[in-house]
Amino acid sequence: MSEQQQESNIVKGADSWFNKYTAVETSPEGTFKGVKDRFNGITVDSSMETCSADSFPTVLKRSLEHWIHSKNRGIWFKVHLSAASWIPELVNNGFQFHHAKNTFVMLYRWLPTIESANIPPYSHTMVGVGALVINERNQVLVVSENYALIAGSWKLPGGYVEPNENFIDAAIREVMEETNVRTKFDSVVSIRHAHGAGFGCSDLYIVMALTPLTQEISKCNREIAKCEWMDVNEYLTHPKVHETNRNFVRTYLEYKRHGVRIDCTEEMHQVLKKRYNIYSVAKVTDGEESVDSSNSNVCSTLKL
Repeated sequence: MSEQQQESNIVKGADSWFNKYTAVETSPEGTFKGVKDRFNGITVDSSMETCSADSFPTVLKRSLEHWIHSKNRGIWFKVHLSAASWIPELVNNGFQFHHAKNTFVMLYRWLPTIESANIPPYSHTMVGVGALVINERNQVLVVSENYALIAGSWKLPGGYVEPNENFIDAAIREVMEETNVRTKFDSVVSIRHAHGAGFGCSDLYIVMALTPLTQEISKCNREIAKCEWMDVNEYLTHPKVHETNRNFVRTYLEYKRHGVRIDCTEEMHQVLKKRYNIYSVAKVTDGEESVDSSNSNVCSTLKL
């Protein structure tokens, strides 16, 4: 791979719209080149710029001297498994761990001595969805998990949102995976925010009301011990249902009574040309049906 191709891979990376990476025009011989971000930082990717373990200490020293002289700010090293030998030397030169994934670790060092470090924290919140599915017989779809925190308790189907997955798609997928019931989007119901969850992260739980398109249940044996359609009135008084989960149903019924829902519209950022979803309160018009989001489609309704 040519040097120009290597730079292009980073500059056009998934996060380039945020960091606004640009190619570094020149750098002294025997130094890392990297790419520059809009904050006057430098990112070096070990898969783009290779260096032997023996040569790395010298190249790193020269590079740091150059970056300090050039008044660069945050220096980032994305170190892949094949270059893991770089890590001890980076740590010895003041680099700290920022985040890691299966195949790489990201380290950083803040160079300015008269400016406090302005490094953003890595993702610190886990996002999950719950699905409130109520059929025409006024029954709610409930599951009891094999490894529930409270043994034998009933809850709404749901789970964690996957990378690059919309909230609505996640809720529809989780219901399908756990119960084999097909659904479509109706409304956002509630958001629960807590701290001190898995891996010490905060936890964001978004409850979506979905309309069932099928009724027959076929549970996922790996995750689910029991699954059934339960009368809403029974659910609201069941001793094995947590009060928070009861409140989700009460809240949704209030939305229905007042003829409102929290709807989703898809919009395009005028400058970045990136699609995003906007959730806002919408009035349910007479005879209006919920949007079919089984194929990631969203609709626009009359806004209050």
